Amino acid sequence: VPSNTAHNYGLVLEKSILFYEAQQSGDLPPTHRINWRGDSALGDSGIYGEDLTGGWYDAGDTVKFNLPMSASVINLAVGLYKWKDAYSASNQLQHMYDSIKWPLDYFLKCWRNSAQIYYAQVGNGDTDHAIWTRPEDMTISRPPYYLNSSKRGSDVAGGTAAALAAGALAFMGEDSSYSTSLLESAESLYAFAKAHQGTYNTYIPEGAKFYSSSEYRDEMCVSAALLYLATNKTRYRSDAITFYNSYSPGRWAYDWDDKTMLCDVLLYEITQETKYKSAVENFVTSYMPGGSVQYTPCGLAWRLEWGSLRYSANAAFIALLAADAGIGNTANYKQWAMSQIHYMLGDNANDFSYVIGYGSNYPLKPHHRASSCDYPPEVCDWNDYNSPDPNPHVLQGALVGGPDQYDNYEDARDNFRTNEVACDYNAGFQSAVAGLLHFAVNGNLPAAPTPAC
Repeated sequence: VPSNTAHNYGLVLEKSILFYEAQQSGDLPPTHRINWRGDSALGDSGIYGEDLTGGWYDAGDTVKFNLPMSASVINLAVGLYKWKDAYSASNQLQHMYDSIKWPLDYFLKCWRNSAQIYYAQVGNGDTDHAIWTRPEDMTISRPPYYLNSSKRGSDVAGGTAAALAAGALAFMGEDSSYSTSLLESAESLYAFAKAHQGTYNTYIPEGAKFYSSSEYRDEMCVSAALLYLATNKTRYRSDAITFYNSYSPGRWAYDWDDKTMLCDVLLYEITQETKYKSAVENFVTSYMPGGSVQYTPCGLAWRLEWGSLRYSANAAFIALLAADAGIGNTANYKQWAMSQIHYMLGDNANDFSYVIGYGSNYPLKPHHRASSCDYPPEVCDWNDYNSPDPNPHVLQGALVGGPDQYDNYEDARDNFRTNEVACDYNAGFQSAVAGLLHFAVNGNLPAAPTPAC
């Protein structure tokens, strides 16, 4: 790993992968390294008893929401596909393949092609949020929520098809038979999503209550673009362009709900058309100083109070994908992305790392059930939630929600705006770190910017 970078990107990748291990649901694999986690939710099943174990718990809770989970896998798999050398250089490549295989295996279970049923969620958010306990001790009912020919949801189905396609690309040179099975599932799920277009909000309100979808054509565009890259079938290329042209995206942010920015990057790479390039440039410059996104005094591009770091990390990921594709002022884009990631790693007024376990000063009380519970036989309940003490377990690698627009941050378990963790918070962040390490390995990472504070 290059030793001349301002932060240890390899160590950050290692820790972020450990965070995803802490989120694993189901019968844990032999590769699992978090000794305070055990098997959980082994009864997760479909309406006909299909096995739906596995996947990732969404955040500090124990629901499996496929809309944000698939968005996380897209970001992580695209980062691995583009910047595999970063994982090799940090000796994390095998851990990374193991990491994304866990949710990909789960998505393969969720799509029942022969029955034309796609499972989009396991667990009820309200029921789940009413308890505070270890995942291993859960006794609540965990209902499955599904789509079929009469229950549409091409946002979550299309997003999952995109995750499977991105996984197929990432595994192509590593495990060709697994890559092929991912691709077959991606193609048939994409066809299902295309045949039953619409958002899932009406049909799975229990998911939309927590992750309401504003559009589905962005997911369809991304999945078609990734399927084109994986198969070279021209129909996917024209589908991606058609879906892209069929709605007017706001490009306010790149997140689990709006994947348009990734579509812009992919379509530029596929077509080399200026309109996609211009859209990417407009988005990145809107996040850079002088753009429309406000800044904290210490230099964080601050979009929204709920998971503020997620938005700047995701924008940094897009900026690095753009630089990789030769879009915009690539040196400026890299330097800006570095400034945002470095802020999260401690380049701020308090030398405070928002990544748990990285540096010497980081959050101690994340809003996260499993890490807030001591080892059994200690009871774990709302007393642990209300405890003023640090979490008994260090949730290595987790990126917390982040500060307010004035750089103020509260390390409190009950503050889920600033102190929850989530699979989608870490995904764009981890891939941005992989992008920075990729450029460093190849000798074209600019000097680190001077911190604003």
